[in-house]
Amino acid sequence: MRQFAGMSRRTRWAVPVGAVVVVGGVLAGSMISVAEASPPLPARTPAQLLAAVAGTTSAPPLTGTVVETASLGLPALPGTGNPTSLSSLLTGSHTINVWYADPGHYRLSVPQTGSESDIIRNGSSTWLWESDSNTVTHATVTPHQARPAMKKPSSGPPLTPQQAANQILAKVGPTTAVSVDSNVTVAGEAAYQLVLKPKTSDSLIGQVRIAIDGQRGVPLRVQVFAKGAQSPAIQVGFTSVSFVKPAAANFAFSPPAGAKVEQQTLGTRQASGPAANDSFTIGHGWLSVADLPSAMAVPAKGASNSGSGSNDLGSGDTNAVVGALLRSATPVSGSWGSGKLLRTSVMSVLILGNGRMLAGPVTPNVIEQDAPQAASQPHHPPASAPKPAK
Repeated sequence: MRQFAGMSRRTRWAVPVGAVVVVGGVLAGSMISVAEASPPLPARTPAQLLAAVAGTTSAPPLTGTVVETASLGLPALPGTGNPTSLSSLLTGSHTINVWYADPGHYRLSVPQTGSESDIIRNGSSTWLWESDSNTVTHATVTPHQARPAMKKPSSGPPLTPQQAANQILAKVGPTTAVSVDSNVTVAGEAAYQLVLKPKTSDSLIGQVRIAIDGQRGVPLRVQVFAKGAQSPAIQVGFTSVSFVKPAAANFAFSPPAGAKVEQQTLGTRQASGPAANDSFTIGHGWLSVADLPSAMAVPAKGASNSGSGSNDLGSGDTNAVVGALLRSATPVSGSWGSGKLLRTSVMSVLILGNGRMLAGPVTPNVIEQDAPQAASQPHHPPASAPKPAK
């Protein structure tokens, strides 16, 4: 039976605990909401805006629509038609309709051509409904959930404008230049625009713009620009929003007639498997690099392109995407061994001979400097994994 934990990984961009809105990641290519004439707002300093965002850990009740798009200069990736697939998250544009009352009550609907996928959190119950297959996964959230033994970075993209902003603002320090640009209008709301620029030349990011609601201090849009770029390579934002608490009926859900229902319980699954299959972070701030396990980096030999097993990170869709990236990568080597390197406008990816993958918004030089640490990690490949490529 498909594990709900696996479903959670596959749709982690859509079902964060205490999620405000789901945006399908921060990777974006074009302007979501074109700024109108600069709306009048009381003057605020960068420090005041930073404090406002830091003090806003959750959005107020709202109903709205979030759009995210992706244009990273990646090679052509295999399409699956599944909006939660890795290929879909890295390319194209996605729309998510949101009803949010509080961290324990929200509904997210991802419309597709002729179908939709819904995530509903209603107290201790969480539902995933996929209309195209008429399948429902129901999870009961227990009060005490197992915690990982070691702190790990998020292995998925930022989940909301709020979360994306918090992750980026965590980098603010001596290596960041902070300023306030002209006010903008996002989803009909007057907003300040906070601008962050890395001072280090080793980051591929030119600047990050965070549109902050002028009345509530809530991030409405996050845009990440590659160096020298005029349009964002990374973006998450509302296209419409109403700060009104949605009716409780929006969170009530009953499986449709004939639907296949799978039951899971969150919070009882204990950590298992070797630590080598975990994800870690090397470096910090703008030079943070994710060190990802072999299950995410090495396609399983003969894997299907449509499977969705219990571990989505090793699913056929992910394998096909990683395979496409590998074919476009350049062979590299160093004291740490050999591997393949792929660089886009805002990301460098290095797949090592031991199967681990390093990825971050840094120059290839930084990635290769981090390679010895990742190469020294013990390797416990899954049984279906092929031998490391030479």
